[in-house]
Amino acid sequence: MNKGLAKRIIPCLDIKDGQTVKGVNFVNLRSAGDPVELACAYSKTGADELVFLDITASYEGRKTFTEMVEKVALGINIPFTVGGGVNEITDVERLLGAGADKVSVNSAALRNPSLIDDITSRFGSQVCVCAIDARKDDDGWHCYTEGGRKRTERELFEWAREVVDRGAGEILFTSMNHDGVKNGFANEALCRLSEDLPVPVIASGGAGCMSHFLDVFQKGKADAALAASVFHFGEISIPELKGYLADNGVVVR
Repeated sequence: MNKGLAKRIIPCLDIKDGQTVKGVNFVNLRSAGDPVELACAYSKTGADELVFLDITASYEGRKTFTEMVEKVALGINIPFTVGGGVNEITDVERLLGAGADKVSVNSAALRNPSLIDDITSRFGSQVCVCAIDARKDDDGWHCYTEGGRKRTERELFEWAREVVDRGAGEILFTSMNHDGVKNGFANEALCRLSEDLPVPVIASGGAGCMSHFLDVFQKGKADAALAASVFHFGEISIPELKGYLADNGVVVR
């Protein structure tokens, strides 16, 4: 269990039609700028990693997205994870070939769990990040596919355990209830995941102020915190955030 490592701060860029976008609860998207420029700026100002998600990864858009991944890889010197429309091994090869360090799978893994086994046996666990979009409904936490559009019968905690058993090296958990609302992360669920699983858990959904990051590390026990709009729109600067966390006893890079 590597829970003593320095905590990571990870900006997330949701890409639609070549632009960075951000919404609330997965809808009402607005533009947040050029992804390559944003990535380079984050790399320079202390982000530990980047996550890129092609949120409308239709077949036609893949070529454009791959070219953008190549441009980003040339402009940054930190690890980055790419996801969206990863359905088979050839998608993983294409994105790693374009310069991604890790690949994120989500809907395709729920439809075909053995995809995780295939990726990890071929490229290693460290390449496979399993993204889980879940919502707390009246009957508990359920996983959703298709960018949060479709509920599955898979329960969050048992699915997270299964993907780790299949070899996923990290879990990226987004609480749909908290996404873009800016009132804090889903710390209770995060704490349970972090205590249950032997791999790093990345928290996503809910960052609104610096104290939310402190809470997600102290209460949610997350290994990394991912956010989008607070970084994209200049509400929180990464150097200030890292200073604040360090002052409050959190080990950061």
